[in-house]
Amino acid sequence: MFLRMLTRAAILRKRTAIAALCAIMVAATASTAMLSLFVDVQGKLRKEFRRFGANIVVEAKKGGSFSPDKFRQIEASVATHGLAVPFAYAVANTTKGEAVVVAGTDLTLARKLNPWWEVSSWPEGPGQALIGVRAAKIIAPNGGRFQLTYQGRTLDLLSSGTVRTGAGEDSRVYMSLAEFQSWTGLQPSVVEIAAYGSSAEVTSLLAALQRNLPGADVHPVRQVTEGEANILGKTRSTLLWSAVFIVFTAALCVLATLTGWIFDRRRDFAIMKAIGASDWIIAAFVAGESGLLACIGALLGFVAGTGIAAWIGRANFHAPVTPRLDVLPPVLIGCVLVTLIATLLPLRLLRHIQPAMILRGE
Repeated sequence: MFLRMLTRAAILRKRTAIAALCAIMVAATASTAMLSLFVDVQGKLRKEFRRFGANIVVEAKKGGSFSPDKFRQIEASVATHGLAVPFAYAVANTTKGEAVVVAGTDLTLARKLNPWWEVSSWPEGPGQALIGVRAAKIIAPNGGRFQLTYQGRTLDLLSSGTVRTGAGEDSRVYMSLAEFQSWTGLQPSVVEIAAYGSSAEVTSLLAALQRNLPGADVHPVRQVTEGEANILGKTRSTLLWSAVFIVFTAALCVLATLTGWIFDRRRDFAIMKAIGASDWIIAAFVAGESGLLACIGALLGFVAGTGIAAWIGRANFHAPVTPRLDVLPPVLIGCVLVTLIATLLPLRLLRHIQPAMILRGE
């Protein structure tokens, strides 16, 4: 009976009910879009930042290096929370006697660590090397084979391609770590780590490495970590305040609409009071109508907001925002709460209704 009264009241006053429904739907749409972007954009930005390489660097003390066991310890600390790549360095000489820095590393892992490197072609077999664009002008300007000498030991290599980063990598030669160790006898002295997760998770991993490796220098790459923190913080604040402003504006619209809706129905409530309905029954009736509209508006707004978030994601990040069902509960609860709060003022006005005066048209 109660539900029938609710639906009947909405049907008889379609325009007012639709206006209230639209106001609630706007709030739900804005909330869904902002919350979806808030969650999804952070993940996408973190993924993009992972493309900029390491955000933690572990360096052996001056003159030291990391043994295979020590590197496995670092890998165990990182585990599934990131990617650890060893680097060993030596200064070799070309056939013309010019010094060049040679780096030995796991080229497969280095490729995963630094997808942003501009590489013409990665080494695919033994005896091949990747040359920085500045080093290539000295070592092998036309590509092909070249020789490097380290402490009297000469190594013949084939240039597979060049790398351009605009930084120190442009002046280095990169080769397989196994071949580098066989040639120089040196162990890795640097481990670059791309740590995954939030700023708190990266900081936790950094602290764990510093605790487990007291004999090494463990430090974050400031340009990456601070840039990530600043951009994520600004994005989070922008989305949050946008959502607050839109929802507040929509709440005012809901308040105005519900107040007008209840004022238009004052004769109905006067009749209910005249036949013995208490203020609590009328309040429950109004709250029930408002709550029903809030639920319907929240569901419609969730669908619309998900579509808008996907469009914004594709337009700005060139990737759609994944629909998130975990956003629905807070949107639904928020819409119901905002709507019920918006009925408080109209309900106070209803308590002062005098049935006799309303029914006489006064």
